[in-house]
Amino acid sequence: MTSAIVVRGLVKRYVTRERRGLIRSVKRVVEALRGVSFEVRHGEVVGLLGPNGAGKTTTVKIIATLLLPDEGEAYVEGFDVVRDAKEVRKRIGLLLSVEKGFYGKLTGRENLEYFGALYGIPRSVLRKRVEEVMKLVELDRLGAVDRLYEEYSLGMKARLGLARALLKDPPVLLLDEPTLGLDPPSARRIRSLVKELARQGKAVLYTTHNMFEAEIVCDRVLLINRGVIVAQGTPDELKARIPSMRTIRVYLRGATPRDVERIAGAVGLKPSVENDEEGFTVLKFMVRRPEEVLDDIVKGVSSAGYEIARLRIDEPTLEDVFLYFASR
Repeated sequence: MTSAIVVRGLVKRYVTRERRGLIRSVKRVVEALRGVSFEVRHGEVVGLLGPNGAGKTTTVKIIATLLLPDEGEAYVEGFDVVRDAKEVRKRIGLLLSVEKGFYGKLTGRENLEYFGALYGIPRSVLRKRVEEVMKLVELDRLGAVDRLYEEYSLGMKARLGLARALLKDPPVLLLDEPTLGLDPPSARRIRSLVKELARQGKAVLYTTHNMFEAEIVCDRVLLINRGVIVAQGTPDELKARIPSMRTIRVYLRGATPRDVERIAGAVGLKPSVENDEEGFTVLKFMVRRPEEVLDDIVKGVSSAGYEIARLRIDEPTLEDVFLYFASR
């Protein structure tokens, strides 16, 4: 596999005004990217994984020639994204938002024919190409080919956005959170199609903040936080780099923050806390040897007056990996 995207030392800063009182404001410099470097090869899906505001979309926009970097370099198929922007645009398919950029009073087919004409696709092949990509994303099966865009569901809009990115049959795809907000069947279809496109030889840069999605879609993962790549590798490689850590999940009903502090004090370990959809308070302890602390955890929960509703010991997930490296 050859490198389709090469990024070296990207830096991007934004200057904003921060309010101080009703009238006064001060200038503030936000470092969106702080020396980001990576490569994406043909035939693989590389996930750019991180929370909102980590620098994922800024990175994609620079590679797509929509933003200029303050420092560093980026190349697509050997072409510089600054000096050779026109050549870069010929070689990329871009999906930045599943809801923006289309015309509501045009059908799906008409939207794609319009953008295909803008891309310079010859009229003699455009109609056939539109049919091919709409079939590829299964809009024909949903009866959406000749439906007005304003009548599309969110899942249909995502599929049309991917169809537009594929119109030129580009060797490089830049997909910025393509399943955000989609129902499970639509998200599953998008993920399956992305993996199939990589098997056909396309290079895919895939941004997401969904840890589960990154683990099942991506061949390699770049963990980005506050504009810095904190770790990279395959999902299995990244999980193996956590030094023998396991996660003990303790499910309690209605625990208060004070109770959590008492439990942490009794155990001698500070857990992270989350609430699940079943109404449980979940205490997450990352430990090396679960068998050495289980008794202390049970005693700590009992001393706080709670019974454990459920207890689980998990292997590291990508979420655990991200939290581990981001904290370091």
